[in-house]
Amino acid sequence: MVFKRLPGSLGVGGPTVDTVLDPGAARPGGALSGRVVLVGGTADHDVEHIALELVARVETEHGEHGEGEGVVAFGRHTVAGPFRPAAGARHEVPFSVPLPWETPVTELHGQPLGIVLGVRTELAVAGARDQGDLDPLTVAPLPAQEAVLKAFGQLGFGFRSADLEYGRIGGTGQQLPFYQEIELTPPERYAHQVNEIELTFLAVPGALEVVLEADKRGGPFADGHDALSRFTVPHEGPAGPQDWNALVEGWVQELVEHRASYGSHAVYGHESGLAGGALGTGAAVAAGAAGLAVGVAGGMVAAEVVDEVGDFFEGGDEDEDEGEEG
Repeated sequence: MVFKRLPGSLGVGGPTVDTVLDPGAARPGGALSGRVVLVGGTADHDVEHIALELVARVETEHGEHGEGEGVVAFGRHTVAGPFRPAAGARHEVPFSVPLPWETPVTELHGQPLGIVLGVRTELAVAGARDQGDLDPLTVAPLPAQEAVLKAFGQLGFGFRSADLEYGRIGGTGQQLPFYQEIELTPPERYAHQVNEIELTFLAVPGALEVVLEADKRGGPFADGHDALSRFTVPHEGPAGPQDWNALVEGWVQELVEHRASYGSHAVYGHESGLAGGALGTGAAVAAGAAGLAVGVAGGMVAAEVVDEVGDFFEGGDEDEDEGEEG
């Protein structure tokens, strides 16, 4: 990233700011760390605060007007202030802030899924605020999320697309105002029963909720509607005593059986236990080639995702105060 002079409301000669995230992908529920580098302007300024805001590109439904896209803030942290940097002085502010457990996954095995997240830096000086620095946020899956996706891949499912849908899944403990939906194509043995399976992860500190739906045709989940099938697994992923292929195969069979019995709008929830045989060490860690094929299939390559962060969020128009910590 490069230093960006904060224009407009902060005036000519204002400070410059650059946020540098630590290398590597973050994980849901983990820490996002880095540093904010501020260089004073041509005169002394009173900095009220420096804040970091987590933002996401989210798809929305507008009834008869069809689908749209918007920017949603899903976390905000003040990392510095107040202080008074001298003209031309350099200040580095290290930070480590928590990510929500439901933070969407943006990559699998280093390949982008097409999800656009960003970290926006806000600098408030003498009563004026400016959002002058935006950095792409990369999030890798939790062990259990990776294990589930790997199992789907080994069972023959393919990756079709991933997006973020504005709204809530009824009957779950969802916290964020949107959810991630990963669309999977079925192998031949299920092709006559379902056209696709949509997968959503809802993580909490102690476990991972997995929501599956087959052949969704009515738009995003609406408030008050239960998900078709819901399962809960621990966070250990491949390190746990779980035959993930058998577990996920069982989920899919239950899903298609209940869809056949009750139709595509059936309500069904299930808490999955820890039953299942031990998974061999070699199979447990061979997540790379055995997992879902992503990247170009997701419609983007890494460089395009980075470009899209800037193109999409630049000039985004959402309530700056939404989600601001007190």
